Amino acid sequence: MMTNQINPILRYLLCISWLTGIAFAAPTQLVDETPVSMVQVEDGTYLVDFGRVAFGNLRLVSPNDATVTVHFGEAFKDGRIDRKPPGTVRYKAAETVLEKGRPAVAAPEKDRRNTNYDHKPPAIRLPEEWGVILPFRWVEIEGWNGELKPEQVVRQSAYASTWDDEAASFQCSDEMLNQIWELCRYSIKATTFAGVYVDGDRERIPYEADSYLNQLSHYYSDTDKQMARDTIDYLMVYRTWPSEWPPHMVFMIHADWMHTGETVMVEKHYEALKSKILTERKGDDGLIATNAKQIKKGDIVDWPKDERDGYVFTSRNTVVNAFHLRALELMAELARALGKDDEAQAFDADYRESLATFQSAFFDMDEGLYKDGVETEHHSLHANLFPLAFGLVPEESRAGMAEWLANRGMQCSVYAAQYLMEGLFENGEAEQAVELMTAPNDRSWRHMVESGTTITWEAWDQKYKPNQDWNHAWGAAPANLLPRYILGVEPFSAGWETVRIRPHLGGLTSAEGQVPTPRGPIFVGWNLSESFSLLLTVPKGMKARVELPMLGTASTVTCDGAAIPAQAVGARWVVELDGPTSVLFTVETKKVN
Repeated sequence: MMTNQINPILRYLLCISWLTGIAFAAPTQLVDETPVSMVQVEDGTYLVDFGRVAFGNLRLVSPNDATVTVHFGEAFKDGRIDRKPPGTVRYKAAETVLEKGRPAVAAPEKDRRNTNYDHKPPAIRLPEEWGVILPFRWVEIEGWNGELKPEQVVRQSAYASTWDDEAASFQCSDEMLNQIWELCRYSIKATTFAGVYVDGDRERIPYEADSYLNQLSHYYSDTDKQMARDTIDYLMVYRTWPSEWPPHMVFMIHADWMHTGETVMVEKHYEALKSKILTERKGDDGLIATNAKQIKKGDIVDWPKDERDGYVFTSRNTVVNAFHLRALELMAELARALGKDDEAQAFDADYRESLATFQSAFFDMDEGLYKDGVETEHHSLHANLFPLAFGLVPEESRAGMAEWLANRGMQCSVYAAQYLMEGLFENGEAEQAVELMTAPNDRSWRHMVESGTTITWEAWDQKYKPNQDWNHAWGAAPANLLPRYILGVEPFSAGWETVRIRPHLGGLTSAEGQVPTPRGPIFVGWNLSESFSLLLTVPKGMKARVELPMLGTASTVTCDGAAIPAQAVGARWVVELDGPTSVLFTVETKKVN
């Protein structure tokens, strides 16, 4: 078992071996977990439930010498483990020889699909001393002699060794939303088993887009920063195939800088990042070009393919160009963080010129929407949700586009839903975003909760991706969306030197929770009745920009009971605080005589 602190030289050597496929997953550990229930289903056969799915194996201690068969399962059917689950949902069996009083580990044979270390990129190698692990909630033990007692069966579950279950919290007036947040928070915890962000259990390799979404939610669920950095190092060596995935590396390193305030990852990968913004595909017209091969396999838009809302692929792809623009914008910020002002100005100039070309080529002025490409009049959800989330849409068109997207519904995958939700929350459609999360259909996080799953899925439902994993963190976006938008907590400057508190009410009447940051936890609790109150607690020395919702056309703002000046910006009252510790804000409607 590896400890939380690793000598920098040792970490470097381990990383080198890891990147060459020999290697390491850290800092992770096996944690003993006891059953939540056990029942004898047949003579000598016990069904054991651990309450949630986790990646691990089983440790048994028998009172007698025996040979047992252990069945491991993620799915449950008719009161037993589903031994023929759909797609790549996990079921395995293992025969285990037990010696009286001696602990024995029960686990199946290795699965070639997720232990292919010769493949490029290679599967992540787990510590040999763990033995084989797999995701499961239930086990059935056949051939047990006598009564099975709780202390005789333990799940050895793999998690990040730095994980703190108390680091984050979220609760609001909508109980379904609370269940969604907990499902997503636990999904991030459960998928830390590999020491880097992996695409569930099917391949156990990182992908850029998956990893970025995982990184965002990890920051809002726990205090660790190293797992994201180890994943970045892996992905800078092993690029995956989709066109839009390399720009996510710019997103990841920018997120690391904003979260930590440190430029170590920017300095380490800055030059290599320049190859991730797709500039090599820029044509004479200033747009990122797409050839026939990239249309067939490259420009991904969304995944699986049927989640693309009828997207029409052309020689100039709106979504790919949107990713290029967002990466350019963030590269300018990263260059400036390194003091490379000339390069920052060059990125800025490229961004402005490319944005103008983007608008001219793709924006349909009559409809107020983007077309999928230059040779089509089709307006898909995706051609609009990404530009809106990336801030590319002309300001006067943003509200209309957000309303159009909200009315279209969740016509995208769990991956693109991260960006759809961001666009809606940022542009006045918070209530509609919450409604989509909790919608009573099979394209919502409510559907996952009501299915009984304990880790988020790779897709909204089995019918949308028959080979999906049931343990995929890119489906856990509410773990970051709810604290970012309902609580309203985001870094306003690198390293959380200043935090922005901008709650989006979303049709709720109250919300509270804790957000971990490198400077310490932030607590926000708000309540809406005839007035709006917000309690804010921040770490000592952290500045705060608080953006409170206005109530009606006229309202007053108080801080700890005293009226304070507040600047009206749009539909919010903005208050700047220099190093508060704990303050209570109230927004009240003015009484008119």
